[in-house]
Amino acid sequence: MPNVNHAAQTPRAHHQVAPVAEELGRRFRDAGFRLALVGGSVRDTLLGRLGNDLDFTTDARPEQVLKILRPWADSLWEVGIAFGTVGAMKDALDGDVERSFQIEVTTYRSEAYDRTSRKPEVSYGDTIEEDLVRRDFTVNAMAVALPEGDFVDPYGGLDDLAARVLRTPGTPEASFSDDPLRMLRAARFSAQLDFEVAPEVVAAMSAMADRIAIVSAERIRDELNKLILSEHPRKGLRLLVDTGLADRVLPELSALRLERDEHFRHKDVYEHSLTVLEQAIDLETDGPDLVLRLAALLHDIGKPKTRRFETDGRVSFHHHEVVGAKLTKARLTQLKYSNDLVKDVSRLVELHLRFHGYGSGEWTDSAVRRYVRDAGPQLSRLHKLTRSDCTTRNKRKAAALSRTYDALEARIAELQEREELDAIRPDLDGNRIMSVLGIPPGPQVGKAYQHMLELRLENGPMSDDEAVAALQDWWAGQQ
Repeated sequence: MPNVNHAAQTPRAHHQVAPVAEELGRRFRDAGFRLALVGGSVRDTLLGRLGNDLDFTTDARPEQVLKILRPWADSLWEVGIAFGTVGAMKDALDGDVERSFQIEVTTYRSEAYDRTSRKPEVSYGDTIEEDLVRRDFTVNAMAVALPEGDFVDPYGGLDDLAARVLRTPGTPEASFSDDPLRMLRAARFSAQLDFEVAPEVVAAMSAMADRIAIVSAERIRDELNKLILSEHPRKGLRLLVDTGLADRVLPELSALRLERDEHFRHKDVYEHSLTVLEQAIDLETDGPDLVLRLAALLHDIGKPKTRRFETDGRVSFHHHEVVGAKLTKARLTQLKYSNDLVKDVSRLVELHLRFHGYGSGEWTDSAVRRYVRDAGPQLSRLHKLTRSDCTTRNKRKAAALSRTYDALEARIAELQEREELDAIRPDLDGNRIMSVLGIPPGPQVGKAYQHMLELRLENGPMSDDEAVAALQDWWAGQQ
């Protein structure tokens, strides 16, 4: 077993541990057990970015952990107790500030998948070194024993943290065989932390990519979310594509490498899509936006299926936005995303080219109303996606596109102020339609409503008398 290093060599690990962690360490010590802050919590402490989520490991069994935590914590949950994890919430002072800490305490354990199972088999261990060797990367295989503050680093995680590199405590082949999801976690951590992945780890990811098939769609989705919502998603996504993992979890992204864009520019559609993602991130105003980022990443995935070579030598991708929306829906559904998210992202993919019909501002007010109506609650995201989709190096062309979209947004704002575009409805509702026409509820009311909605979109608001007359004219034509 490698030597254990102590706190004197890394004083920051002890001094920056939250007081609530030391308090919990004393409770476990008084009960006759060992407790250590572990994993990402230690890594983030050393990076100076410790948050409110604290992970601990202990030699106490789950039922003993519950006995220690129950009188101390503000709330408890046992969702992960089958895997040796007890969760708790505790409000406590951190300096002069009261913070709410989410705490997970896990019994020393080793876990591994068999060749076909989607669920890991868990067995408990007796030493912290046993527990640390099962962890995904050396930078997550460090611990701080509490309350004493001894630093435990049997696998060189501190050196790797300083070098900003991801390695596995044992061989990467053994680690990824035990839990194939760690291959996605390598890409995720590279994106979150801006770390490089050691060559032997990349080689193992490439050789073992097929092993990801035994991991559930939900766990894959959750890792992809963390990667896409990170500060450097391009880095992680590129690693997934280069190792072949994307072929198994997001094959539409890998397929984009085969497609040159229709203008024969310097970049292919794959590089263009990664750039659009980064440009969309730059336009975020309220923190990371998963719907916007997924739409930016996937907006062109319909191009491989719609590529055509024209007689003049150009390449076209007619209706790739429609095909892309269907592919987006299918892929996100397979990854077990919520119905609302699937709908929102697919809608953005479907609409991402609509602006280009605007030309130099030739749209009628009716066309602008339909643009707003079709975008619905995704209008703000559609603005950002459309602006992000300009990756040309031609500054004059980019400036012209930006000015044109500025003009469209100004027209939308003007119409919204005048007509309440956010809630476009016919000038007569269903009850009024039945009253004017003297008909009961039924299909004819729906047809009349749609007709009045079309008139509203085409002509803007009408007075009550005008709307009644228009409805009666339409009804006369139906008889």
